[in-house]
Amino acid sequence: MQRILILGGGTGGTLLANLLARSVGGQATITVVSSQVQHYYQPGWLYVPFGQQDPRSLSRPERDLLNDKVELIHGDVRELDATAETVTLADGTRLDYDFLVIATGSHVAPEDVPGLVEGAHHFYTGEGASRLFGALQEFSGGKIVVGVGGLPYKCPVAPLEFTFLLEDFLTKRGLREKTEITYTFPIGRCFTIETVAEIAQRFLDERGIKVETFFNLESIKPAERLAISMEGTELPYDLCVMIPPHRGAKFLQRHALADARGWVKTDRATLHVPGHDHIWAMGDATDLPISKAGSTAHFQAPAIAEQIAAAVEHREPNVKKATYEGHVMCFLEVGHSQATILDFDYSGPPHPKNPNALMHYLKMAFNKAYFHIVPNGWV
Repeated sequence: MQRILILGGGTGGTLLANLLARSVGGQATITVVSSQVQHYYQPGWLYVPFGQQDPRSLSRPERDLLNDKVELIHGDVRELDATAETVTLADGTRLDYDFLVIATGSHVAPEDVPGLVEGAHHFYTGEGASRLFGALQEFSGGKIVVGVGGLPYKCPVAPLEFTFLLEDFLTKRGLREKTEITYTFPIGRCFTIETVAEIAQRFLDERGIKVETFFNLESIKPAERLAISMEGTELPYDLCVMIPPHRGAKFLQRHALADARGWVKTDRATLHVPGHDHIWAMGDATDLPISKAGSTAHFQAPAIAEQIAAAVEHREPNVKKATYEGHVMCFLEVGHSQATILDFDYSGPPHPKNPNALMHYLKMAFNKAYFHIVPNGWV
């Protein structure tokens, strides 16, 4: 039997494994290697700092989410040899493959910015979100700086969402008039996509939130409580929430298949790693200039599944099913129980409608339904 090896047990890796189990589970072995025992619904961490989400409800055992035909191995990848078609784990285990999918995601690297670990909070891990919850409970007014510490980063709209939810949170606690909020972003507008930046900027202005663009974070000085940009701007704070730089998996950093930061070179349509017909990359792990988000992996998984299934079954793939067209979809919370949706692909940017309560409650419903509908491929 042919061997399918999937590195990563996040949204993309889990969904892909289940799709393949249903299509070619009797004709090939399917193995998922995950560095974590638990599968985390990371978008839910956004709500933990405000006491709106119990972090304990945001994970499930990865094994429980996988089809019985899928083998799960817990371990860290130490080495990938694309020539020998082998993967070696940290404990020395060697895994051979016929088809390989790199779905190793991204990880935060706060240590890359001097002072960031000691002087700033973030909500991009369960632990970080819980610590930020404690900090907000103790906050009684002052200056809050929220920003992005480097591009690219996952869940691109999340820093904006956090800022809007923060303004809502402070308003409800009677602290808004005692607080100055400043949002920073590395380029010349508040978000990378212009159409999204336009609607977000309108709400930032309406809520009295200051914006510092061209703010590329250089360092945090915890003792002085200063966030300093490479451009020379210094922002004093009483509370700093800064999204750390992101990196690909450590075994991929400076690997021949990836760049120095570990982002895998990936064909935008087939998701193949160029030069390797039996290797694909998906989700956060790729170097594609699109959102690093769960929905990206969600829409990529069927294309890879069709290509692998066709190879296993010795047939030509269905071109439409096997092509990824850049589809991404996510919600943008703007606080006060309102949200809008961003739905776009390679053909053009999103054109978000005015936020409303319906979109907010749809997002809340999706958050609760995720474990039941996404990893197993029901949507």
